[in-house]
This record gives sequence, C-alpha cells and structure tokens, in this order.
Amino acid sequence: MGFVSILGFAHRLIAERVQPGETAIDATAGNGVDTLFLARIVGAAGEVHAFDIQPQALERTAARLAREQPDAKVRLHLRSHAEMAAAVADEQHGRVAAVMFNLGYLPGEDHAIVTRPNTTVQALDAACRLLRAGGIVTIVLYTGHPGGQEEADAVERWAEALPQREYQALLYRFANQRNHPPYLIAVEKR
Repeated sequence: MGFVSILGFAHRLIAERVQPGETAIDATAGNGVDTLFLARIVGAAGEVHAFDIQPQALERTAARLAREQPDAKVRLHLRSHAEMAAAVADEQHGRVAAVMFNLGYLPGEDHAIVTRPNTTVQALDAACRLLRAGGIVTIVLYTGHPGGQEEADAVERWAEALPQREYQALLYRFANQRNHPPYLIAVEKR
C-alpha cells in the first residue's frame, strides 16, 4: 500500500477539518490542483480564494475549474500571496478554515519565477491571522531548485517560533529519500 504522498497527506488533513460552506485559500494557485480540491471540499455554498503572480497559473486554474467544478465559487487573484489579508473580506478574517501553500515554481514554466522566503513568511503570518480556531495551514516545500532550501529553512524557523499555546505544527517527510523530495509542514490553530 505505501505511505500517503506529501500532497495526499495535506489533502487528508484539510478534508478532516473543513466543512461545506466555509472559506478556504489556495495561496499558490499553480495548475489549480489545490484550488479544485478546496472548491470540492467547501462546495457550492463555500468560497475559495486562489492567489498567483503569474497570469498563466490563473488561466490554467480557471480552465480546470470550468471543466471539473463549474459551479465553484472561486475568486482568482493576480497578486502575491503576501497580500491575501487585503484581498479577503474583513468579515472573513478569523473565519478561514484552511490555507494551502505549494511552494516553488509553476511546473512547465520559468523556473526562475519562484516563491521567496520573505513574501512566503509574510503570507504565512497573514494566513494565521485569517484562520478560525481549528483551522489549518499546509505548506508543501520543495528544496531541489535554486532558493528552495533557503525558503524551506525560513518556513521551518517560522513554524518553530509559533507559540505552542496557540498553534500546533507538524512536519511530515520521507527520511530516506535523497533526491530532494518535497515535504510538508502543517499548522493547526488552537
């Protein structure tokens, strides 16, 4: 059978916590995989915000949604994930059920356009402020590209510094793979 993949485990953690009708955020829309997953979980009564700085990522996400979940209420934002708090309505602050991050670059595109430690940490801070109690942030980290290890180190330092009374942080990785496999940090707000 094997262990659950990194992305599969992130999806499982979110599915256990998010209810239909809630609001969720895909902080890095990419090809729309996580956006579609979140749209299915929150259903037609819920709402998903998806962020990306590349127009082609939002175009791919929109096309995937049109094919697979045309009734989804998804707002696509052509802006940095660091600006998510400004893009989400004030009445949703403190009420978001989940925020997903899939860091690195857009597959099939320019590998020089990558998420960066400074904006990612800003976005993670914003995500925690947006979360409801019991809400979750998942961060899939990739270290095999230039800058990836530095970003992963910054995210790990950020997670380790979270106050234990307010947050639980989980690290999920494969320990014996040597080819820079992705790994997951998940944060639950108490």
